[in-house]
Amino acid sequence: MNETQLLLNAPGQVWKPIEPIGLSSAGGATIQLDDNGTCLVEGARPPQDSYTVEALIPPGTFGGLRIEILPVEGLAGGGYGRGGNGNVVITKIEAEIHPPGDSKAIPVVFERSDASYQQKGWEATKLLSGKKGDGWAIDGHLPDLKKRRNVALFPKKSVPVQDNSRLIVTVRQESRHPEHTIARFRLAYSAEDPSIIGVNGIRLSKNVRDGLSTTVDERTPERQKELEKYYRENVSGPIQQAEVACDAAQKSLESYRNRIPSAMVMREGKPREAFVLLRGEYDKRGGVVEPGLPAFLPSLPHGEAANRLSLARWIVSRDNPLTARVWVNRMWERFFGVGLVKTSENLGSQASYPTHPALLDWLAVDFMESGWDMKRFIKQLVSSRVYQQESVVSPEALMKDPENILFARTSRIRLPAEIVRDIALDTSGLLVKKIGGPSVRPWMPAGVWDETSKYGNLRGYKPATNEDRYRRSMYTIWKRTAGPPTMLLFDAPNRETCTVKRSRTNTPLQALALLNEITFVEAAHGFAQRMLTEGGSVPADRISFGFQLALGRKPSKEELQTLENGLAADLKFFQSDTQAAEQLSQVGVVPVPTDIPLPDYAAYTLVANVLLNLDEFIMRE
Repeated sequence: MNETQLLLNAPGQVWKPIEPIGLSSAGGATIQLDDNGTCLVEGARPPQDSYTVEALIPPGTFGGLRIEILPVEGLAGGGYGRGGNGNVVITKIEAEIHPPGDSKAIPVVFERSDASYQQKGWEATKLLSGKKGDGWAIDGHLPDLKKRRNVALFPKKSVPVQDNSRLIVTVRQESRHPEHTIARFRLAYSAEDPSIIGVNGIRLSKNVRDGLSTTVDERTPERQKELEKYYRENVSGPIQQAEVACDAAQKSLESYRNRIPSAMVMREGKPREAFVLLRGEYDKRGGVVEPGLPAFLPSLPHGEAANRLSLARWIVSRDNPLTARVWVNRMWERFFGVGLVKTSENLGSQASYPTHPALLDWLAVDFMESGWDMKRFIKQLVSSRVYQQESVVSPEALMKDPENILFARTSRIRLPAEIVRDIALDTSGLLVKKIGGPSVRPWMPAGVWDETSKYGNLRGYKPATNEDRYRRSMYTIWKRTAGPPTMLLFDAPNRETCTVKRSRTNTPLQALALLNEITFVEAAHGFAQRMLTEGGSVPADRISFGFQLALGRKPSKEELQTLENGLAADLKFFQSDTQAAEQLSQVGVVPVPTDIPLPDYAAYTLVANVLLNLDEFIMRE
């Protein structure tokens, strides 16, 4: 093909009409050649049929065969088929080239198909499958479908054609659907390279044609890459085969999904009507109350349903300036002791002005843009330089900013009640970090809930003796009328109302709880075992190990000496009073180690108890 032909890309130049010299029907129908070169089928209408067309073909090469299915006025459907509904199914197309004389016929092996239209499930590729019953169909029963019904078949390579050769084409219509045979058709052939032509002409894009019209030396690197890409995707055999296989797999997947039955998961029920109750009496209804937002809030966006889902979307909308600010301010308060807005429970008109408004806005926007990712936000806070400052403060700085609202240092804050318990259990090695599950029953003073539980399974409360006893505090069962006493001592809210900001108190009862509450004594038992088994073989090493485990730093000489002196005095006492050592070891349900002398175990339990009671242990320094 020369450059002019490439640029014109005209189907008439690519496809040349076949002028039949012989027409026949295996089923006895009559095929007549019209003046415009189309073949009209009339007469007998067998259930299946095969049309044979014989024509002379010019010398050169044979690169493809095309059949056009044309409508006939007055027939059913779109007028394409001779049967009752007007549809057509071609099951196979065969072609042979007969050289002159007695030379053996050359069968044309078609390996690629292309169609201007194909019925779902009856694609043009089915003409190449060789399976009985497969074929190409055209939705001929649809009269309003204004699309050409053409199909073309191509060999892998051009077939040489001698002078005076004859082309014999057989169009088989042997579908299981009766009378799905062609009423009018026209044949054409192409002498071009089969890899670059399609049913409507040259398959090349303008860029590819422009590239082919230049020499290799004149092409830019980008144009050469485009030509190579086209060759890989349209000419190279393995890639074409892979694409065909991929298409077949995709259709198979779609077919499988279409066979999966659908079932209703949920249906929204009709909302219950609400009424104004006259004088509050439930049996005296007034007017119907429509759902909506409180009057002091703006209305929902236009078109949104007045339901909880719309309200939730409105609350977390990117256009809502409040939600993200409130949340990041509360998290900032959790980690720094005071929020960027001091009144974390109120960011409205009565709120304190932000100490760092630009930072508050930046954190809020970043939080929203991260997808409201809490884990990422917390990591961002604790890895910041402001969080990692020392809590040591000079007299001048303390005078200028006593509440540390400018965050020039780290605030010293006591840990929340739940964390005080959890870090004691974690340091001792007793904490169970399993996630999820129902509420658990740790140790609780006897009779706490008997007065407030006249019935139910909380009356006669029995603490767990398995791993549930040491689950994290967030899993502790809670009764609002009487919360766990130790947590209430450390200012945990009673959960009767929403509490945004917890108060922080320091009372003697807190120290007594850390010294004597069963859970903390059990934690001291576990901590003592860790010092004795993991800390080394001499008291100084064991105490240093425990000190670093509890406080995250090594003890000073004075601190180590004080603890060693206390350990020696306790050990001497328990060696002289083994009954006291046994009584201490029996507090709680932590198993007493059999490979550790009882006086040693009791003495180290007291050392552990001291470490767990240090101000530094329950404070964020």
